[in-house]
Amino acid sequence: MIPPRPGAGRVSELALRTASSVVLIAAALAAAYVGGLFFAAFWILAGVAVGVEWAWLVAGDPPSRRWTARVVAATLGVAGAALSLSIYLYVAPVTAAFVLLAGAVVAAFLARPAYFAAVAIPYGAAVFVGAMLLRRDPHDGLLAILWLFAVVWSTDIAAFFAGRAFGGPKLAPLLSPNKTWSGAIGGATAAVAAGVAVAAGGGAARLWPIVVVALVTSAASQFGDLFESGVKRAYGAKDSSKLIPGHGGLMDRLDGFLFAATVAAAIGVARGGLDAAGEGLLRW
Repeated sequence: MIPPRPGAGRVSELALRTASSVVLIAAALAAAYVGGLFFAAFWILAGVAVGVEWAWLVAGDPPSRRWTARVVAATLGVAGAALSLSIYLYVAPVTAAFVLLAGAVVAAFLARPAYFAAVAIPYGAAVFVGAMLLRRDPHDGLLAILWLFAVVWSTDIAAFFAGRAFGGPKLAPLLSPNKTWSGAIGGATAAVAAGVAVAAGGGAARLWPIVVVALVTSAASQFGDLFESGVKRAYGAKDSSKLIPGHGGLMDRLDGFLFAATVAAAIGVARGGLDAAGEGLLRW
């Protein structure tokens, strides 16, 4: 038997992570381009998976885990459907909020005394609510989603390579011992560059506000990464699940995205309203 070459395991793991990333990126871009109910279904399913992973991580004994996960999945699915239908039919968006609140109460009851499991509802909803609010803009929806992807992905990639290249002081060692200040600064710098490039390519006239918005969105993405790392650390888990080969769970991949999408959508809705959140985010 020929012994494996040194480092072969790391190479194969990197190849697996790269292949999974390519598939996920291609699927996200395709959903963004198609838009409509296909886009909504794509992100609702992602939100359901993230919510279930959270419930499974935090809830206590197996029976409460199963029941809590079922309630979380049903709640997020119904709330996501209500929100997506509000774009095409006369269904008030507040309906989704009521569904989420009711589901969180039931999840907390089922998971008791692990009441923190109920956070699975808003956490999973954050995956699709912000993305759907941005994409529903008929004029700048696609541009806003591509901008969000560029900022989040640039943050992740640049933070990883800058951290490895420069090292230095740890960013938050109690939450994530591997993240450094050099990585955080590198990620934020790349996010600003990518955000400005996408906005300029989409015809945005004033770019200085985009610098600030990209910086805030990148910071939100990095905070989300740290937050999820802290939760997993508190519950003694390395990954949220083994759903994605080489990556872990969707919660591991979307921890930064869901915070960034929430912040970006909040800015867009505050300036452009529910029907022009993309314009509110990028047109200053």
